[in-house]
Amino acid sequence: MTLRLARSDDADRILEMMSAFYAESDMPLDRGQARAALATLTADPALGRLWTIQPGNALAGYIAVTFGFSLEYLGRDAFIDDFYIEPPHRGRGLGNSVLEIVESECRALGVRALHLEVGRGNAAGQSLYRKRGFRDNDRQLLSLRLGPESRDASRQDASAKKR
Repeated sequence: MTLRLARSDDADRILEMMSAFYAESDMPLDRGQARAALATLTADPALGRLWTIQPGNALAGYIAVTFGFSLEYLGRDAFIDDFYIEPPHRGRGLGNSVLEIVESECRALGVRALHLEVGRGNAAGQSLYRKRGFRDNDRQLLSLRLGPESRDASRQDASAKKR
């Protein structure tokens, strides 16, 4: 199994997998904005890393790790933003192997803490992450979208409440 840094020519294939992943998770995906975000991440290593997952010659998934900084963890931290393995490749230990490599890469990059979020109903993912040492920190992740699309969604929510 190989993790390879994603290149610009991987974008179409990664976008296909992102579409499948986001559909599984019941999350919207704007392919144009996703393509731009992929290009930004792959062009600027200070932001993080995007790797393709290859258990042979074929692409079987991808993992995106983005960097931050934490006073609590006393330095650079990182967030596994997206982690997707195509269904035919699941349940074979590939996820564990990917995380082992990513953890090693993050340590080498000076990352002091690695975070992720997992769906409440994703028992397989939770089991994998707990086996790798990830722990619930008894906090709840809250998010606020700040981009232009967030204003449109807020207006739609307000309009729906008025009806």
